[in-house]
Amino acid sequence: MPMTGADPEQAVSEELLAHCRMIANAFADGEIVPFLGAGANLCGRPKGESWKFGEYLPSGSELSEYLALRSGYPLPDRDNLVRVSQYQATMQGDGPLYKRLREIFDADYKPTSLHKLLAGLPKTLEVEYGKVRYQLIVTTNYDNALECAFEEAGQPFDLFTYIAFGEDQGKFLYKAPNEKSRIVANPKRFIEPMLERRPAILKIHGAVDRIDETHDSYVITEDDYLDFLQRTEISNLVPITLIERLQNCHFLFLGYSLKDWNLRVMLQRIWDQQKLGWSSWAVQQETTLLDQRFWMKRGVDIQIVDLMVYVQFLDDALRVVAAERRQQ
Repeated sequence: MPMTGADPEQAVSEELLAHCRMIANAFADGEIVPFLGAGANLCGRPKGESWKFGEYLPSGSELSEYLALRSGYPLPDRDNLVRVSQYQATMQGDGPLYKRLREIFDADYKPTSLHKLLAGLPKTLEVEYGKVRYQLIVTTNYDNALECAFEEAGQPFDLFTYIAFGEDQGKFLYKAPNEKSRIVANPKRFIEPMLERRPAILKIHGAVDRIDETHDSYVITEDDYLDFLQRTEISNLVPITLIERLQNCHFLFLGYSLKDWNLRVMLQRIWDQQKLGWSSWAVQQETTLLDQRFWMKRGVDIQIVDLMVYVQFLDDALRVVAAERRQQ
């Protein structure tokens, strides 16, 4: 029972700060992988504002509503992105769907404070902690705002993008700094020292390619998801060095809902391969009873907080923990 006269906001702040200190330690030790969902792109968007082309990226439901409008989707569940996308692909073909998605994502959206925090982590850890740590960041987002944040920070990175169609369907396209893209033909033999030289971004649902339209790739329709799920034996998809990180770390879910059943299947397979238990956390501005039950069933702790506030607390915690470590 809370003490009489206790300040609820102060109690929440202290709990959030304690959580962020734990996350900061995990980042400093190279033992955590952030997973970015569509909600991550809403970080810092003013309340009441809807998405705007070239200014604010759409949420999953906003993207779905736009595609429903453009395709004449006739059913009431217009916020169901998978169903709406499948309708357009079935009735009009993949071409119009890919064209609409490119119209939305081929624009200069500004990175959010979350993107900037992640892009600045290598330098922050080197300056504050005196050690170099490079993160693996997994995202299901189609835009390139995260990559732009890394470029603005002057931080080189490796980029892996899932290929959702064509003769290389089911593989990843790899892009190293200042090099041409190439297919990861055999993930088990792709043994380059990833995460020792620079961070890596793993885009498991494909993405827009701002330079080459022929490389646009999206896991978005029901058919795409079903094909993806048939291929989600992780070791047959992802380079072995990244697999090793996924199997030996915590997960931090930012802007996700577990309505994304495709992500749940992939995570289940990763968790099943972990020899020892690693706690994971989810940060959501709002949550539902269903989401809470799903997260709790997997042993994932939920922090219900505005993502902008979370970024500020985590940024502070990174420096507080660094100062404490220097005094030891």
